[in-house]
Amino acid sequence: METVLAAIRETDQGLNAFVAVAGTRALQEAEAADRLIADLGEAAFRNRPLLGVTVSVKDLIQTRDLPTTRGSLLPNDRVAADAPAVARLRAAGAIVVGKTATSEYGWSASTVSRVADPTRNPWDRTRTAGGSSGGSAAAVAAGLGTASVGTDAAGSVRIPAAFCGVVGFKPSFGRVPYVPPGAELLAHVGPLARSVADAAVLTSVLAGPDHRDPDSLGGSPMLTTELAPLRIAWLEFPGTSDEVRRATEDVLPVLTGQGHRVERIEVPFPDPYALLVDTLAATEASSTAPEDDEWCDQGRLAVVRYGRSLSGAAVMHAWEARLALRTKLGLVMDDYDYDLLAMATVPTEPFAADAIAPSWAADPDDLKWLAWSPATYPFNITGQPALSLPVGLTSSGFPVGLQLVGRVGDDHLVLSAADRIEAELGLTMVPPGGPTKGEHS
Repeated sequence: METVLAAIRETDQGLNAFVAVAGTRALQEAEAADRLIADLGEAAFRNRPLLGVTVSVKDLIQTRDLPTTRGSLLPNDRVAADAPAVARLRAAGAIVVGKTATSEYGWSASTVSRVADPTRNPWDRTRTAGGSSGGSAAAVAAGLGTASVGTDAAGSVRIPAAFCGVVGFKPSFGRVPYVPPGAELLAHVGPLARSVADAAVLTSVLAGPDHRDPDSLGGSPMLTTELAPLRIAWLEFPGTSDEVRRATEDVLPVLTGQGHRVERIEVPFPDPYALLVDTLAATEASSTAPEDDEWCDQGRLAVVRYGRSLSGAAVMHAWEARLALRTKLGLVMDDYDYDLLAMATVPTEPFAADAIAPSWAADPDDLKWLAWSPATYPFNITGQPALSLPVGLTSSGFPVGLQLVGRVGDDHLVLSAADRIEAELGLTMVPPGGPTKGEHS
């Protein structure tokens, strides 16, 4: 813990991954863990699989002892209490070392807000870490703790994981309780870690029902040691750069070498971006009163104002279109017996650190602020489990993520397939000047 806190002091001034650090309390909890291990030995880890592990938490997720600003200057009068995910981390013995940066209410897929300076990518500090869980991804990539917990309503775990070279997992919708609710019926809670095995352990701790989230599910997915050959559909989304394509397609021989059958197919659904925008904008509008507009990030405010212009019929149309996409994609996987979908997580390299999106999508009035990541948001709409796995670097030295997507409920299959790919690739994803895989853990 002393090493982690020292690393945060030394490194985070240039990264801006954290908005709050526990400090004294974290050291006290580390000392308590030491005493428990000294007294009980291996028995100390029974029912405490994360005993002493340093974990950070995205600033959208409530914590009882650290402020939750949600990346916003808006006054927050909520009573401080641990969200179920945080309570489960603590019950498993983890030590919450701090809160990580997010955009305001997680509205954008970069980590720019008025609460803190932009979060920067450990691989190149002129570039974005992605978002809106960019603080979590940057912290994990830089070795500032073992893992982090983020949220994902349109790619907010997987995009920064891909940009920062870490594992980001969005479990099936409801697998991990989301309390209080985020972007209605799109938001997932999930881990960011430096290995699939770590992500799987965190997911097993976080998962399970909670009465405060009526959509929460039972079950605790774990890695499967025996994995039969799978049928995998390989997709390429519009705008994928040659560099990203090369790095992801290098994985194809690995998949076939493991006995999987891989078939290239066209993206089997129309781009659902319009229904995503209407759903998110309506949610953002419902969470912000007009008298609070002066406090808002100006980019998010454009989305809020669009949301206020939507009719009830338009919002219901988005709801119906969402259900239709869930049904269509489920039928595609069932009819062709696909176990997984595979594709590049994001189509491009990280853009500028202070931007909300690549230049062509950066004007929020155009409502394209998430359109540049077409392979992530569809699977929030469908609720499917999706994982971004680092699989290589571009010639410029930026990480590239491969996304694996399973049927709803097949979290274990996504994790297990990713674990085997990771083992076969044997990559060590370390930013220039960053820690080795085990350092600071």
